[in-house]
Amino acid sequence: MIAKGTVHKYGDNVDTDVIIPARYLNTASHKELAAHCMEDIDKEFVNNVKEGDIMVAEKNFGCGSSREHAPIAIKASGISCVIASTFARIFYRNAINIGLPILECDEAAKDIKSGDVVSVNYDTGVITNETTGKTYQAEPFPQFIQNIIEKGGLINSIM
Repeated sequence: MIAKGTVHKYGDNVDTDVIIPARYLNTASHKELAAHCMEDIDKEFVNNVKEGDIMVAEKNFGCGSSREHAPIAIKASGISCVIASTFARIFYRNAINIGLPILECDEAAKDIKSGDVVSVNYDTGVITNETTGKTYQAEPFPQFIQNIIEKGGLINSIM
């Protein structure tokens, strides 16, 4: 599997409250969650994001509460992959469970800039900054996680 898109870049400690503010947690609508994704940190995100785009952040992405609304909002907004230096563990598992591909790669997270075009090969873990030509190596997904992502989440992968 390969993803390719324009980067939306964020810094350290992006918590679940800025990914999807608590005031919107009373909805189960993925479309509604996507409409408010990142609005407290980047008001223009929902106007600029396009299907297939890639989110890049630095360390401790997804910290805070364990709400699975956060990765759902990101995925429903059109983001195809999140690359970060590190992820909060509960966010990491929630993302995989809902079928949102996420990769840890410190060098890529620090080098890649907002607006760069990036491609990600999930089979090999190779991240390529198409804008600069630089490549990075992340740990590829094991086959069982690739299966969860390909099926759109954990529930779909066991049905």
